[in-house]
Amino acid sequence: MIKIINAKLADGSMVDVEIQNNLISKVIKSSGSKSGEVIDATGKMLLPGLVDLHTHLREPGREDAETVLSGSTSAVAGGYTAISSMANTNPVADTAGVVEQIYRLGKDAGLCDVNPIGAVTKGIKGEQLAELGAMADSIAAVRIFSDDGNCVADPLIMRRALEYVKTYNGIIAQHAQEPRLTINAQMNEGSVSARIGLPGWPAIAEEAIIARDILLAEHVQSRLHICHVTTAGGVELIRWAKKRGIQVTAEVTPHHLLLTDELVENYDPIYKVNPPLRTQKDVMALREGLAEGVIDVVATDHAPHSEEHKDCEWQAAAFGMVGLETAFSVVVKTMIDSNLMSWTDLVDRMSIKPAQIAGYKQQGQTIAENSPANLILVDTAGSWQVERKNLKSKSKNTPFEGMNLPGVISDVIYNGKLVLSNRVIVNGNHG
Repeated sequence: MIKIINAKLADGSMVDVEIQNNLISKVIKSSGSKSGEVIDATGKMLLPGLVDLHTHLREPGREDAETVLSGSTSAVAGGYTAISSMANTNPVADTAGVVEQIYRLGKDAGLCDVNPIGAVTKGIKGEQLAELGAMADSIAAVRIFSDDGNCVADPLIMRRALEYVKTYNGIIAQHAQEPRLTINAQMNEGSVSARIGLPGWPAIAEEAIIARDILLAEHVQSRLHICHVTTAGGVELIRWAKKRGIQVTAEVTPHHLLLTDELVENYDPIYKVNPPLRTQKDVMALREGLAEGVIDVVATDHAPHSEEHKDCEWQAAAFGMVGLETAFSVVVKTMIDSNLMSWTDLVDRMSIKPAQIAGYKQQGQTIAENSPANLILVDTAGSWQVERKNLKSKSKNTPFEGMNLPGVISDVIYNGKLVLSNRVIVNGNHG
Protein backbone atom coordinates (compact mmCIF):
# COMPACT_ATOMS: atom_id res chain seq x y z
CA MET A 1 0.00 0.00 0.00
CA ILE A 2 1.11 3.56 -0.73
CA LYS A 3 -0.26 6.39 1.37
CA ILE A 4 0.08 10.05 0.33
CA ILE A 5 -0.74 12.65 2.97
CA ASN A 6 -1.28 16.42 2.97
CA ALA A 7 -1.61 16.64 -0.81
CA LYS A 8 -3.19 19.60 -2.52
CA LEU A 9 -5.43 18.85 -5.54
CA ALA A 10 -5.77 21.08 -8.60
CA ASP A 11 -9.03 22.52 -7.21
CA GLY A 12 -7.25 23.56 -3.99
CA SER A 13 -8.68 20.89 -1.65
CA MET A 14 -6.33 19.05 0.76
CA VAL A 15 -6.50 15.25 0.84
CA ASP A 16 -4.88 12.03 2.00
CA VAL A 17 -4.85 9.24 -0.59
CA GLU A 18 -4.37 5.49 -0.20
CA ILE A 19 -3.37 3.24 -3.10
CA GLN A 20 -3.89 -0.54 -3.20
CA ASN A 21 -3.94 -3.08 -6.04
CA ASN A 22 -3.17 -0.47 -8.74
CA LEU A 23 -6.21 1.62 -7.72
CA ILE A 24 -6.89 4.62 -5.53
CA SER A 25 -8.62 2.92 -2.59
CA LYS A 26 -9.32 5.97 -0.43
CA VAL A 27 -9.49 9.76 -0.82
CA ILE A 28 -10.21 11.58 2.43
CA LYS A 29 -9.85 15.09 3.79
CA SER A 30 -6.29 15.64 4.91
CA SER A 31 -5.75 14.68 8.55
CA GLY A 32 -2.18 15.94 8.93
CA SER A 33 -1.13 12.57 10.39
CA LYS A 34 2.36 11.36 9.45
CA SER A 35 2.30 7.92 11.06
CA GLY A 36 3.41 4.77 9.20
CA GLU A 37 4.99 4.39 5.73
CA VAL A 38 3.81 7.44 3.84
CA ILE A 39 4.74 10.00 1.22
CA ASP A 40 4.41 13.39 2.86
CA ALA A 41 3.10 15.70 0.14
CA THR A 42 3.08 18.87 2.28
CA GLY A 43 3.56 21.84 -0.05
CA LYS A 44 2.97 19.72 -3.15
CA MET A 45 0.11 19.26 -5.57
CA LEU A 46 -1.26 15.82 -6.48
CA LEU A 47 -2.33 15.53 -10.11
CA PRO A 48 -3.29 12.77 -12.54
CA GLY A 49 -0.32 11.43 -14.51
CA LEU A 50 0.41 13.33 -17.73
CA VAL A 51 -0.46 11.83 -21.13
CA ASP A 52 1.47 12.58 -24.32
CA LEU A 53 -0.07 11.97 -27.74
CA HIS A 54 3.13 12.66 -29.68
CA THR A 55 6.47 11.05 -28.76
CA HIS A 56 9.30 9.81 -30.96
CA LEU A 57 11.05 6.86 -29.32
CA ARG A 58 13.20 5.97 -32.38
CA GLU A 59 13.31 2.25 -31.54
CA PRO A 60 13.48 0.17 -33.70
CA GLY A 61 16.23 1.53 -35.91
CA ARG A 62 17.76 4.56 -34.20
CA GLU A 63 18.58 3.25 -30.76
CA ASP A 64 21.58 5.63 -30.65
CA ALA A 65 19.11 8.52 -30.29
CA GLU A 66 16.47 6.88 -28.04
CA THR A 67 15.06 3.52 -27.01
CA VAL A 68 11.66 2.64 -25.62
CA LEU A 69 13.33 2.22 -22.21
CA SER A 70 15.28 5.50 -22.27
CA GLY A 71 12.24 7.35 -23.64
CA SER A 72 10.05 5.85 -20.91
CA THR A 73 12.60 6.96 -18.30
CA SER A 74 12.57 10.48 -19.74
CA ALA A 75 8.77 10.44 -19.74
CA VAL A 76 8.55 9.47 -16.08
CA ALA A 77 11.03 12.19 -15.12
CA GLY A 78 8.67 14.62 -16.86
CA GLY A 79 5.57 13.34 -15.05
CA TYR A 80 4.13 11.23 -17.88
CA THR A 81 2.39 7.95 -17.11
CA ALA A 82 1.37 7.37 -20.75
CA ILE A 83 3.07 8.23 -24.03
CA SER A 84 2.22 7.58 -27.67
CA SER A 85 5.05 6.41 -29.90
CA MET A 86 5.10 7.86 -33.43
CA ALA A 87 5.49 5.58 -36.44
CA ASN A 88 8.59 7.01 -38.15
CA THR A 89 10.91 4.30 -36.87
CA ASN A 90 13.14 2.11 -39.06
CA PRO A 91 11.45 -0.13 -40.06
CA VAL A 92 8.39 2.09 -40.06
CA ALA A 93 5.59 1.07 -37.68
CA ASP A 94 3.27 0.23 -40.58
CA THR A 95 2.55 -3.43 -39.72
CA ALA A 96 1.12 -5.33 -36.78
CA GLY A 97 4.55 -6.87 -36.14
CA VAL A 98 6.34 -3.56 -35.56
CA VAL A 99 3.64 -1.97 -33.38
CA GLU A 100 3.50 -5.15 -31.28
CA GLN A 101 7.29 -5.02 -30.85
CA ILE A 102 7.09 -1.44 -29.56
CA TYR A 103 4.15 -2.33 -27.31
CA ARG A 104 6.07 -5.24 -25.75
CA LEU A 105 9.19 -3.13 -25.25
CA GLY A 106 7.02 -0.64 -23.36
CA LYS A 107 5.63 -3.41 -21.16
CA ASP A 108 9.17 -4.69 -20.52
CA ALA A 109 10.30 -1.23 -19.42
CA GLY A 110 7.36 -1.07 -17.01
CA LEU A 111 7.65 2.64 -16.28
CA CYS A 112 4.66 4.06 -18.15
CA ASP A 113 2.12 3.07 -20.78
CA VAL A 114 3.71 3.05 -24.24
CA ASN A 115 0.99 3.19 -26.90
CA PRO A 116 2.22 2.73 -30.48
CA ILE A 117 0.88 4.99 -33.22
CA GLY A 118 0.64 3.26 -36.59
CA ALA A 119 1.64 4.75 -39.94
CA VAL A 120 -1.13 5.90 -42.28
CA THR A 121 0.78 4.83 -45.39
CA LYS A 122 3.37 2.16 -46.14
CA GLY A 123 6.83 3.41 -45.27
CA ILE A 124 5.22 6.83 -44.50
CA LYS A 125 5.68 7.51 -48.22
CA GLY A 126 2.13 8.73 -48.78
CA GLU A 127 1.43 6.36 -51.67
CA GLN A 128 -0.47 3.32 -50.27
CA LEU A 129 -2.44 2.78 -47.09
CA ALA A 130 -0.59 0.78 -44.45
CA GLU A 131 -2.04 -2.25 -42.65
CA LEU A 132 -4.45 -0.13 -40.62
CA GLY A 133 -6.88 -2.92 -39.74
CA ALA A 134 -4.15 -5.37 -38.76
CA MET A 135 -2.56 -2.79 -36.45
CA ALA A 136 -5.95 -2.01 -34.92
CA ASP A 137 -6.58 -5.73 -34.30
CA SER A 138 -3.07 -6.38 -32.89
CA ILE A 139 -2.26 -6.63 -29.17
CA ALA A 140 -1.18 -2.98 -29.41
CA ALA A 141 -4.81 -2.10 -30.32
CA VAL A 142 -3.70 0.92 -32.36
CA ARG A 143 -6.32 3.67 -32.72
CA ILE A 144 -4.17 6.64 -33.76
CA PHE A 145 -2.46 6.64 -37.16
CA SER A 146 0.03 9.22 -38.38
CA ASP A 147 2.78 9.69 -40.94
CA ASP A 148 4.24 12.37 -38.69
CA GLY A 149 7.47 13.73 -40.05
CA ASN A 150 5.67 13.59 -43.38
CA CYS A 151 2.32 15.00 -44.40
CA VAL A 152 -0.32 12.76 -45.97
CA ALA A 153 -0.35 15.16 -48.88
CA ASP A 154 -2.51 13.21 -51.37
CA PRO A 155 -6.14 14.18 -50.69
CA LEU A 156 -7.48 10.87 -52.00
CA ILE A 157 -5.20 8.84 -49.71
CA MET A 158 -6.21 11.08 -46.79
CA ARG A 159 -9.89 10.60 -47.57
CA ARG A 160 -9.51 6.82 -47.77
CA ALA A 161 -7.63 6.76 -44.46
CA LEU A 162 -10.34 8.79 -42.73
CA GLU A 163 -12.99 6.46 -44.13
CA TYR A 164 -11.12 3.33 -43.09
CA VAL A 165 -10.40 4.24 -39.46
CA LYS A 166 -13.95 5.43 -38.92
CA THR A 167 -15.05 1.77 -38.72
CA TYR A 168 -13.28 1.33 -35.38
CA ASN A 169 -13.39 4.94 -34.09
CA GLY A 170 -9.79 5.54 -35.06
CA ILE A 171 -8.06 8.88 -35.60
CA ILE A 172 -5.80 10.21 -38.33
CA ALA A 173 -3.21 12.54 -36.79
CA GLN A 174 -1.98 14.81 -39.55
CA HIS A 175 1.37 16.53 -39.86
CA ALA A 176 0.01 19.54 -41.75
CA GLN A 177 2.63 20.59 -44.29
CA GLU A 178 1.98 21.10 -47.98
CA PRO A 179 5.22 19.66 -49.46
CA ARG A 180 5.16 21.78 -52.62
CA LEU A 181 5.21 24.95 -50.52
CA THR A 182 8.06 23.81 -48.27
CA ILE A 183 10.71 22.50 -50.67
CA ASN A 184 14.06 22.86 -48.86
CA ALA A 185 12.36 25.02 -46.21
CA GLN A 186 14.51 25.57 -43.13
CA MET A 187 12.62 27.96 -40.86
CA ASN A 188 9.56 30.18 -40.63
CA GLU A 189 9.09 32.40 -43.69
CA GLY A 190 9.19 35.98 -42.50
CA SER A 191 11.44 38.92 -41.74
CA VAL A 192 14.02 36.78 -39.90
CA SER A 193 14.38 34.24 -42.73
CA ALA A 194 14.71 37.10 -45.23
CA ARG A 195 17.37 38.78 -43.10
CA ILE A 196 19.55 35.72 -42.46
CA GLY A 197 19.05 34.05 -45.83
CA LEU A 198 17.47 30.71 -44.90
CA PRO A 199 14.71 29.31 -47.16
CA GLY A 200 11.32 30.12 -45.62
CA TRP A 201 8.48 27.88 -44.50
CA PRO A 202 5.26 29.82 -45.00
CA ALA A 203 2.39 29.59 -42.53
CA ILE A 204 0.05 28.92 -45.45
CA ALA A 205 1.77 25.55 -46.05
CA GLU A 206 0.40 24.39 -42.69
CA GLU A 207 -2.93 26.18 -42.91
CA ALA A 208 -3.78 24.90 -46.40
CA ILE A 209 -3.57 21.28 -45.23
CA ILE A 210 -5.48 22.00 -42.01
CA ALA A 211 -8.29 23.60 -44.03
CA ARG A 212 -8.37 20.77 -46.57
CA ASP A 213 -8.40 18.04 -43.95
CA ILE A 214 -11.08 19.74 -41.86
CA LEU A 215 -13.33 19.69 -44.93
CA LEU A 216 -12.45 16.05 -45.65
CA ALA A 217 -13.21 15.07 -42.04
CA GLU A 218 -16.56 16.85 -42.25
CA HIS A 219 -17.38 15.12 -45.52
CA VAL A 220 -16.44 11.65 -44.28
CA GLN A 221 -17.72 12.24 -40.72
CA SER A 222 -14.51 10.89 -39.27
CA ARG A 223 -12.03 11.92 -36.55
CA LEU A 224 -9.10 14.18 -37.40
CA HIS A 225 -6.31 15.29 -35.08
CA ILE A 226 -3.99 18.13 -36.10
CA CYS A 227 -0.44 17.64 -34.85
CA HIS A 228 1.69 20.53 -33.55
CA VAL A 229 -0.31 23.58 -34.63
CA THR A 230 2.03 26.58 -34.97
CA THR A 231 0.20 29.46 -36.65
CA ALA A 232 -2.45 31.99 -35.69
CA GLY A 233 -4.31 31.13 -38.91
CA GLY A 234 -4.32 27.43 -37.95
CA VAL A 235 -5.96 28.27 -34.61
CA GLU A 236 -8.69 30.23 -36.43
CA LEU A 237 -9.37 27.33 -38.81
CA ILE A 238 -9.72 24.87 -35.91
CA ARG A 239 -12.00 27.31 -34.05
CA TRP A 240 -14.21 27.51 -37.17
CA ALA A 241 -14.26 23.72 -37.52
CA LYS A 242 -15.34 23.21 -33.92
CA LYS A 243 -18.13 25.74 -34.29
CA ARG A 244 -19.39 23.64 -37.22
CA GLY A 245 -19.32 20.51 -35.07
CA ILE A 246 -16.57 18.81 -37.09
CA GLN A 247 -14.73 16.02 -35.24
CA VAL A 248 -11.36 17.75 -35.12
CA THR A 249 -8.91 17.98 -32.23
CA ALA A 250 -5.55 19.70 -32.10
CA GLU A 251 -2.31 19.85 -30.14
CA VAL A 252 0.37 22.43 -29.48
CA THR A 253 3.93 21.74 -28.34
CA PRO A 254 5.52 23.47 -25.35
CA HIS A 255 8.30 24.91 -27.51
CA HIS A 256 5.79 26.58 -29.80
CA LEU A 257 4.18 28.19 -26.71
CA LEU A 258 7.46 29.85 -25.70
CA LEU A 259 10.10 30.14 -28.43
CA THR A 260 10.08 32.32 -31.57
CA ASP A 261 11.89 32.36 -34.90
CA GLU A 262 14.14 35.20 -33.69
CA LEU A 263 16.21 32.57 -31.88
CA VAL A 264 17.37 31.24 -35.26
CA GLU A 265 19.39 34.45 -35.89
CA ASN A 266 22.59 32.76 -34.64
CA TYR A 267 22.05 29.68 -36.86
CA ASP A 268 22.12 27.35 -33.84
CA PRO A 269 20.51 24.07 -35.03
CA ILE A 270 19.15 23.41 -31.55
CA TYR A 271 16.28 25.67 -32.71
CA LYS A 272 15.73 23.74 -35.94
CA VAL A 273 12.39 21.99 -35.65
CA ASN A 274 9.53 20.77 -37.86
CA PRO A 275 7.19 22.64 -37.96
CA PRO A 276 9.39 25.67 -37.35
CA LEU A 277 9.37 28.23 -34.57
CA ARG A 278 7.05 31.04 -35.61
CA THR A 279 6.52 34.70 -34.61
CA GLN A 280 5.51 36.20 -31.28
CA LYS A 281 2.04 36.86 -32.75
CA ASP A 282 1.68 33.12 -33.47
CA VAL A 283 2.92 32.22 -29.98
CA MET A 284 0.28 34.43 -28.34
CA ALA A 285 -2.46 33.03 -30.60
CA LEU A 286 -1.44 29.49 -29.64
CA ARG A 287 -1.55 30.36 -25.94
CA GLU A 288 -5.01 31.89 -26.33
CA GLY A 289 -6.19 28.88 -28.34
CA LEU A 290 -4.96 26.49 -25.65
CA ALA A 291 -6.53 28.55 -22.87
CA GLU A 292 -9.88 28.56 -24.72
CA GLY A 293 -9.77 24.84 -25.43
CA VAL A 294 -9.75 25.43 -29.20
CA ILE A 295 -6.43 23.60 -29.02
CA ASP A 296 -7.33 20.54 -26.98
CA VAL A 297 -4.02 19.27 -25.68
CA VAL A 298 -0.34 19.89 -25.14
CA ALA A 299 1.84 17.28 -26.84
CA THR A 300 5.62 17.19 -26.61
CA ASP A 301 6.69 16.09 -30.11
CA HIS A 302 9.71 14.73 -28.21
CA ALA A 303 12.20 14.28 -31.06
CA PRO A 304 15.55 12.94 -29.86
CA HIS A 305 18.63 13.12 -32.09
CA SER A 306 22.18 12.00 -31.44
CA GLU A 307 24.82 14.70 -31.07
CA GLU A 308 26.27 14.36 -34.57
CA HIS A 309 22.86 15.15 -36.09
CA LYS A 310 22.52 18.43 -34.18
CA ASP A 311 26.07 19.62 -33.58
CA CYS A 312 26.72 20.62 -37.18
CA GLU A 313 25.89 23.39 -39.65
CA TRP A 314 22.23 24.41 -39.83
CA GLN A 315 21.42 23.03 -43.28
CA ALA A 316 22.77 19.57 -42.44
CA ALA A 317 21.18 19.32 -38.99
CA ALA A 318 18.12 17.21 -38.20
CA PHE A 319 14.79 18.78 -37.29
CA GLY A 320 13.58 18.25 -33.73
CA MET A 321 13.84 18.88 -30.00
CA VAL A 322 13.48 16.70 -26.91
CA GLY A 323 10.63 17.74 -24.68
CA LEU A 324 9.30 15.10 -22.28
CA GLU A 325 11.20 16.37 -19.24
CA THR A 326 10.54 20.07 -19.76
CA ALA A 327 6.95 20.08 -21.09
CA PHE A 328 5.13 20.43 -17.79
CA SER A 329 7.33 23.26 -16.57
CA VAL A 330 7.13 25.17 -19.85
CA VAL A 331 3.33 24.98 -19.72
CA VAL A 332 3.40 26.23 -16.12
CA LYS A 333 5.63 29.13 -17.19
CA THR A 334 3.61 30.12 -20.26
CA MET A 335 0.05 29.35 -19.14
CA ILE A 336 -0.18 29.18 -15.32
CA ASP A 337 2.28 31.92 -14.36
CA SER A 338 0.67 34.21 -16.97
CA ASN A 339 -2.80 33.51 -15.49
CA LEU A 340 -4.09 32.26 -18.83
CA MET A 341 -5.00 28.86 -17.35
CA SER A 342 -5.78 27.36 -13.96
CA TRP A 343 -4.32 24.14 -12.59
CA THR A 344 -7.55 22.33 -13.44
CA ASP A 345 -7.17 23.61 -17.03
CA LEU A 346 -3.60 22.26 -17.13
CA VAL A 347 -4.80 18.86 -15.91
CA ASP A 348 -7.46 18.89 -18.63
CA ARG A 349 -5.03 19.75 -21.46
CA MET A 350 -2.14 17.53 -20.34
CA SER A 351 -3.93 14.51 -18.87
CA ILE A 352 -7.72 14.23 -19.17
CA LYS A 353 -8.23 15.41 -22.77
CA PRO A 354 -5.33 13.52 -24.38
CA ALA A 355 -6.46 10.31 -22.64
CA GLN A 356 -10.03 10.87 -23.88
CA ILE A 357 -8.93 11.57 -27.46
CA ALA A 358 -6.79 8.44 -27.59
CA GLY A 359 -9.17 6.23 -25.59
CA TYR A 360 -6.62 5.45 -22.87
CA LYS A 361 -9.10 4.21 -20.25
CA GLN A 362 -6.57 3.85 -17.41
CA GLN A 363 -5.22 7.37 -17.80
CA GLY A 364 -6.44 10.92 -17.30
CA GLN A 365 -8.93 10.00 -14.59
CA THR A 366 -10.09 12.18 -11.74
CA ILE A 367 -8.48 11.53 -8.37
CA ALA A 368 -11.23 9.52 -6.73
CA GLU A 369 -11.81 6.14 -5.11
CA ASN A 370 -11.49 3.21 -7.53
CA SER A 371 -9.71 5.33 -10.15
CA PRO A 372 -6.48 3.91 -11.62
CA ALA A 373 -3.46 4.96 -9.58
CA ASN A 374 -1.52 6.98 -12.18
CA LEU A 375 -0.49 10.07 -10.27
CA ILE A 376 2.22 12.73 -9.96
CA LEU A 377 3.35 14.98 -7.14
CA VAL A 378 4.52 18.46 -8.06
CA ASP A 379 6.32 21.10 -6.04
CA THR A 380 4.47 24.04 -7.59
CA ALA A 381 6.54 26.62 -5.72
CA GLY A 382 9.86 25.03 -6.70
CA SER A 383 11.95 25.66 -9.81
CA TRP A 384 14.83 23.93 -11.57
CA GLN A 385 17.50 24.72 -14.11
CA VAL A 386 17.58 22.76 -17.34
CA GLU A 387 20.96 21.10 -17.89
CA ARG A 388 21.47 18.89 -20.92
CA LYS A 389 23.81 16.55 -19.13
CA ASN A 390 21.15 15.73 -16.52
CA LEU A 391 18.39 14.76 -18.97
CA LYS A 392 17.26 11.12 -18.78
CA SER A 393 16.78 10.94 -22.55
CA LYS A 394 19.66 9.44 -24.54
CA SER A 395 19.60 12.64 -26.60
CA LYS A 396 20.35 16.09 -25.22
CA ASN A 397 18.89 18.37 -27.91
CA THR A 398 16.85 20.63 -25.64
CA PRO A 399 16.36 24.28 -26.61
CA PHE A 400 15.85 25.19 -22.93
CA GLU A 401 19.47 24.71 -21.75
CA GLY A 402 20.26 27.01 -18.81
CA MET A 403 16.67 28.16 -18.42
CA ASN A 404 15.10 28.29 -14.95
CA LEU A 405 11.67 26.71 -15.11
CA PRO A 406 8.87 26.56 -12.51
CA GLY A 407 7.27 23.37 -11.16
CA VAL A 408 9.30 20.37 -10.02
CA ILE A 409 7.91 16.87 -10.50
CA SER A 410 9.13 14.96 -7.46
CA ASP A 411 7.18 11.69 -7.48
CA VAL A 412 5.33 9.55 -10.02
CA ILE A 413 3.04 6.62 -9.30
CA TYR A 414 2.34 4.42 -12.32
CA ASN A 415 -0.19 1.61 -12.13
CA GLY A 416 -0.04 1.74 -8.35
CA LYS A 417 3.79 1.58 -8.20
CA LEU A 418 6.15 4.34 -7.18
CA VAL A 419 8.40 4.76 -10.25
CA LEU A 420 9.87 8.18 -9.38
CA SER A 421 10.72 9.14 -5.80
CA ASN A 422 12.28 12.53 -5.03
CA ARG A 423 13.19 12.86 -8.73
CA VAL A 424 14.95 9.46 -8.81
CA ILE A 425 13.73 6.52 -10.94
CA VAL A 426 13.05 3.70 -8.46
CA ASN A 427 11.04 1.01 -10.22
CA GLY A 428 10.02 -0.60 -13.50
CA ASN A 429 10.60 -4.08 -14.87
CA HIS A 430 14.15 -3.57 -16.08
CA GLY A 431 16.00 -4.11 -12.87
